[in-house]
Amino acid sequence: MSGRTTGPCDLFQFARSICAGVFCCQRLVDHEELMYAGEYVRQNPGRAAFVMADSGETVTYREYESRTNQLAHLLRAEGLGFKDHYSIFMENNARYLETCGAGERAGLYYTCVNSYLKDDELAYILNNSESKVLITSVEKLPVALEALKAAPAIRKCLVVGGDAEGELIVNYESALAKFPETPVEEEFLGTSMLYSSGTTGRPKGILRPLEPMPPSEQLPLFSYLINLWQYRDDMVYLSPAPLYHSAPQAAVGLTIRMGGTAIIMERFDPERYLDLVSQYQVTHSQLVPTMFSRMLKLPEEVRAKADLSTLEVAVHAAAPCPVQVKEAMIDWWGPIILEYYGATEGLGFTALDSHEWLQNKGSVGKVILGELHILDEEGNEVAPGESGELWFKRASEFSYFNNDEKTRESTSSDGTMSTVGDVGYLQDDYLYLTDRSTFMIISGGVNIYPQETENLLITHPKIADAAVFGVPNEDLGEEVKAVVQVMPGIERSDELVDELMAFCNENLSRQKCPRSIDFEDELPRLPTGKLYKRVLKDRYWQNHQSGIL
Repeated sequence: MSGRTTGPCDLFQFARSICAGVFCCQRLVDHEELMYAGEYVRQNPGRAAFVMADSGETVTYREYESRTNQLAHLLRAEGLGFKDHYSIFMENNARYLETCGAGERAGLYYTCVNSYLKDDELAYILNNSESKVLITSVEKLPVALEALKAAPAIRKCLVVGGDAEGELIVNYESALAKFPETPVEEEFLGTSMLYSSGTTGRPKGILRPLEPMPPSEQLPLFSYLINLWQYRDDMVYLSPAPLYHSAPQAAVGLTIRMGGTAIIMERFDPERYLDLVSQYQVTHSQLVPTMFSRMLKLPEEVRAKADLSTLEVAVHAAAPCPVQVKEAMIDWWGPIILEYYGATEGLGFTALDSHEWLQNKGSVGKVILGELHILDEEGNEVAPGESGELWFKRASEFSYFNNDEKTRESTSSDGTMSTVGDVGYLQDDYLYLTDRSTFMIISGGVNIYPQETENLLITHPKIADAAVFGVPNEDLGEEVKAVVQVMPGIERSDELVDELMAFCNENLSRQKCPRSIDFEDELPRLPTGKLYKRVLKDRYWQNHQSGIL
């Protein structure tokens, strides 16, 4: 199949012109054309802003505009002024997007919190972000109530879909009903302040500077993303991921800014995803590699009946994609897959389309925003083809909120560059990711990056997911350990361990092969695609530090 796509030359010319500080005449979207929901209410009030996939609940632009305005009034009434903070702690539901949209027109920072966090983790973010209001749901209320005991600065907790009423805990719907559906006075652009996933330590709030401007304007980074993701008028976007995460949160928000319709999956299911593409004639979507893998492992008859003819662009990021998985996806979906690499911090971006990737398999693309430097442990530039930590001269400004120490740690000594700890190398100007620096295994003095081993194991037909990391070894310091989750119906056995060991030895150099393999019912992978490997790794090292191993 073939989709209507924009050529890489136009896309990359646009991106590089931003790096130079100018906008090229061939850009896909004029900055002056960027709008927000209030404009589309006048143009097409009955159009669906978004649809909830499971329930089918449809929210029009008129309804979205009215409810967003009401919440903006409520937040102002609670004393939140320009650049104040509030938090959202919910699963994907029909009220989620309006709770974000209110902040974008009231000049506020809103923090979408990982809905799987425990109460102490939520309390940390509420306190660190200096949030004054918490919006949660009945489903998440028990966790929220415990967190509020340790978050005294919260003035109001609004509960979606609940009957709770009190001085602090109030019903969201009844609270909104008291406020007008018209815009607040002196609307200002607000934005998200999201937190890093915390897979390697405490999550960090990523703060972008805000200047007083109307909400019809947009931060340059998000104007850039509209073009990178090839958004257009009348698009239909399918969102299969949690709305608390940066990429889906931005992707859905920008779909509404383009006047499109977003289809929101309450949770990802591979067969349901394929059905939704056909049902709603989806044109755009963004996924993570684990979603690709799960769809590829569907029965052949399910894959064969999927109608993907309307899909124009399928974007993926968030985690490295195994070569075999991406090859199979391009063969199935056609050359419509666009990959990009870029941290939530927005330091810089690389990207490549399917045609480029097929010529540079495993790459995450050429730099199209920011200036990349790859440095060794002493801060020196490495030679082409050698791995080192990725540092970018910032494409957009940010800091870690209330965490000056982490901001300093991620900034070069001269203050010109920043890093998020990823490791990779350049080959013919194409970037290849190796792993996170914190997950590097040092075994007998040899540096081993486990990502390649994980990517291989996940392609085995009996394996649903895999994690590889270093565990204690008295002689070598560390050795390679694999922990795997088997496919449904597969028996966990010593014979399967031997089969996986042989599979690794056939495809990897000896030092990258695991010395042992353990089984888990389910690996701690976040719905955003990121593997919460620290939870597994700490278990082995804690035992070692306690003298058990």
